[in-house]
Amino acid sequence: MASIQNFFIRSFLKIASKKKQVANQPIEVTRKRLAKLMEKNKCPGNISFEKVDCDGIIAEWNIPKNINNDGVILYIHGGAYVSCSINTHRPLVARIAKASKLKALSIEYRYAPENPFPAGLDDAIKAYHWLLKQGVDPKKIVIMGDSAGGGLALATLLRLRDEKAPMPVAGVCMSPWIDLECLQDSNVRLADKDPMLWAEAGKKFAKLYAGKESLRHPYVSPYYADLKGLPPLFIQVSDSEIVYDENVNFEKKAKAAGVEITLEIWKKMVHVWQGFAPILPEGTEAIRKIGNFIQNKIG
Repeated sequence: MASIQNFFIRSFLKIASKKKQVANQPIEVTRKRLAKLMEKNKCPGNISFEKVDCDGIIAEWNIPKNINNDGVILYIHGGAYVSCSINTHRPLVARIAKASKLKALSIEYRYAPENPFPAGLDDAIKAYHWLLKQGVDPKKIVIMGDSAGGGLALATLLRLRDEKAPMPVAGVCMSPWIDLECLQDSNVRLADKDPMLWAEAGKKFAKLYAGKESLRHPYVSPYYADLKGLPPLFIQVSDSEIVYDENVNFEKKAKAAGVEITLEIWKKMVHVWQGFAPILPEGTEAIRKIGNFIQNKIG
């Protein structure tokens, strides 16, 4: 049974997110609204932050005091490919770093419409190779993201595989947006249950991100990719968010391709509910499970 905190968060978001206005408002308004919504979350203690230049990409180390290995999380934030930043996602990334007991590198990749596909993907690839040049063992790297950042994390894994680069040990996604056509049944079936996402807004942002590229390009929508050769994947999604069907179907495709994948389906959670920890107990528990998965993979 979902917590009472979840009930209040869902109720608040139905009013605060104004999801059906997003498709018609300027991008700058969307960016400011999301930043304001997310600024209420605060960073946990016992962690430090250090800005770094990754070959021209602005990034930030999240360094918890409880580090117990030399692994690294390469974190790619969400925001529909058009918004959010290191700043908006700092509390979430910090909690994940602490739960995983290792450093996390959060990157400020370029987003649309100023820089459409493949700019953001290029930046993620560059940040990964920067880590390798720093001497980080690829078998000690986990690529992770939420929402659009989850889709970009999967696209990064696909391109690394295609370019025959050393592969990271695993990928982790929270509520990933992986089918940018927004035509799967849950986009309609769960539209009223999802207090944050609306397919019409998603279609707008998808076109801005893809630019002249097809929405079915595997690096744009990893849902349509050949998934063979990907590292182990861990995905969390809720049964009340519109990206539900694409994730359930993606799990089936991954298993058919021989990929080790764990899909956790949580009941009645909002999109990327992990970001509401520690107020939301289910968010704290989801992050704990992510930390356990990463620890088990990195060792």
